[in-house]
Amino acid sequence: MNTATVMAGVPATNLTLYHRVRFNVGDPAAWVQLEDGRTIFMCRDIEMDRARKFARADEITCPPEYAPAGGLSTDRPTETAQALAELLVRHGVSRARCDSTLALVYAEHMRERGIEIEFDPQLGVRDRRAKDAQEVQWLREAQAMTERAMEMACTMIAGASARADGVLMHDGAELTSERVNTAIDIFLLQNDYTNPGSIVAGGTDGYDCHNRGSGVLRTGTPIIVDIFPQCRATRYNGDCTRTVVQGDPPDELVRMHAAVCEAKQAAIDATRAEASGDDLYNACMNVIRRHGWDRGLAGPDAPDNYCSMQHGLGHGVGLEVHEPPLLDAGGPALVVGDCLTIEPGLYHRQIGGVRVEDMVIVTKDGCKNLNTLPEGLDWS
Repeated sequence: MNTATVMAGVPATNLTLYHRVRFNVGDPAAWVQLEDGRTIFMCRDIEMDRARKFARADEITCPPEYAPAGGLSTDRPTETAQALAELLVRHGVSRARCDSTLALVYAEHMRERGIEIEFDPQLGVRDRRAKDAQEVQWLREAQAMTERAMEMACTMIAGASARADGVLMHDGAELTSERVNTAIDIFLLQNDYTNPGSIVAGGTDGYDCHNRGSGVLRTGTPIIVDIFPQCRATRYNGDCTRTVVQGDPPDELVRMHAAVCEAKQAAIDATRAEASGDDLYNACMNVIRRHGWDRGLAGPDAPDNYCSMQHGLGHGVGLEVHEPPLLDAGGPALVVGDCLTIEPGLYHRQIGGVRVEDMVIVTKDGCKNLNTLPEGLDWS
């Protein structure tokens, strides 16, 4: 049976297709790899010249070049699906191996032409995990920019003055989570990065690990800053978290922070190809438990001083800020080129949270840490 590998959709939103062709376009497109290894990229006719320069494919075509006998629809996804099915028929393809992102419109038009659909849930996932040299460089650049934004935000907080009631003041006005978030947004926008919205969570806001934070920031309390922007040019993401305190941190917070940093280092030390997400998670949790805490969410009867790690250890990063693999109990084996966040945290009901996050690239014998910033609480 003549089998082709098929991906289709809008590269601007279907990141698996974009990763395969490295060509960003906002209209429906399709990519085919024939049994002989030859690749064909189908896009709108007005995009063909640009695609010939930039798209990763042996041949560039468009729907009108593969119009079926009944003609093409004026609906662009349908038109592309019709032409894709015709392309496969003309090349004698009887089976299409497809990934999880394929929309039903493409599958149905292939089936109508007698082409069998074979679903491969790992198609595209494996490729996106094993970052090539170009991707590693783009991730390195994205993380460097993320760190620049982080340094700006943390030094702004640390350099603020404290009013008599403990509220931080900056440039004559109260320093709020919203003001710091806006400063991060502007900094990233000026450097051609988009930002979905950072976390600047002070005090007990930080007890909820995904609370973005709101209102005034205060001296002597932990402020979690988590920044995860995307480069407009490459579309690759950075992801970094630090915890900053203006003034003197309470002793329990210092103890929490020391445990988190030790757990992060233990997980990084365990990172290498063929280790598993489960291995890294357990390396982290062994440290957390040795210091007297555990993983879990507070129940209704939990004491006011309840403190725990609320989440897994980390996740993959690439074209999306959350990608496979997951670093958690039962997490899969790592591969060379995986880009991972290592981000343990502890969250105390009365004090707030501490999280420290680095981004690493997995190698055969270890990993390369893309972070250079210090991990301490004092940024003054």
